[in-house]
Amino acid sequence: MLTLAALEEAATTVYRHMAPTPLYGWPLLDQHAGCQVLVKHENHAPTGSFKARGSLVYMEAMARQHPSGTSFITATRGNHGLSMAWAAKIYGFNVASVVPQGNSPEQNAAVQAMGAFLIEHGSSFEEAQERAFTISEEARYNSIPSFHMDLVKGSATYAMELFRKAPRLDAVFVPMGLGNGICGVLAAKAIFRAETRVIGVVSENAPAYVRAVESGDMQGAPSKPTFADGLAVADPDPEAAAIIRAGVDHMVQVSDDEIAEAIRILYRATHNLSEGAGAASLAGLMQERAKWAGKRVAVVLCGQNIDRHWMHDILAGRTPSA
Repeated sequence: MLTLAALEEAATTVYRHMAPTPLYGWPLLDQHAGCQVLVKHENHAPTGSFKARGSLVYMEAMARQHPSGTSFITATRGNHGLSMAWAAKIYGFNVASVVPQGNSPEQNAAVQAMGAFLIEHGSSFEEAQERAFTISEEARYNSIPSFHMDLVKGSATYAMELFRKAPRLDAVFVPMGLGNGICGVLAAKAIFRAETRVIGVVSENAPAYVRAVESGDMQGAPSKPTFADGLAVADPDPEAAAIIRAGVDHMVQVSDDEIAEAIRILYRATHNLSEGAGAASLAGLMQERAKWAGKRVAVVLCGQNIDRHWMHDILAGRTPSA
């Protein structure tokens, strides 16, 4: 169980390299949602997503175990690899990132610009992950997991900021990929004994965690394409699923159409960019709009790294095809 001392130690690591992110209210957003909405702007982190935090905490721990110049490898669709490359550079490490073939060219370019060696393999994240494991064994690279308690600890620092600045929230909607973010929120909620309800938001095209959390079925579920690629998880992590099952209030499944509309709302009401996963939290709130009427609710805008052609389609009123 994460303690306040451990969380504050993680925050010290994070704040050496980035500032706390804003928590803003936006009146136009309140009008759309029918309640008071606070946006936790993790899109303002140095790599454009909350994953910068976990990567710093993870690499700081690795720096206590490995010399400068050590090589690491991980699988990614974008934000995880980008943030790991950024943190690795800070601590003097080398990183290779394995991405699925057909992955976002813009995300690939950003990961490479950050100094990572890019490898394309497979048609899904899971196949890219298997390749990363194989390379790790064959080339003796240190494998970076996609879910890890150091990543959770880093993610929990944004929740610490949230609960300290807004201690009387009725609910917080959290996008769910592999689970580092929502597990961090649940850990911070326990530390601060907040009464806030934590609602996990997944893509209806990738419902594996719904099955894992609601029934304990860890077999995964086939996922359909979604432009919210940060939510495209087919195989849930057992440790993450157990934490979520023990603490989440409930889960909401949102469609690509709902996510696209949430991106448009965020752009109109706040002029912030959001990637698909980043807008999923608002999409979840909008789906449950009647339930939270007049309440005080937070949404986590977990990232902004959306491809230009997808944003073009969304602003034109269309839903991107993944």
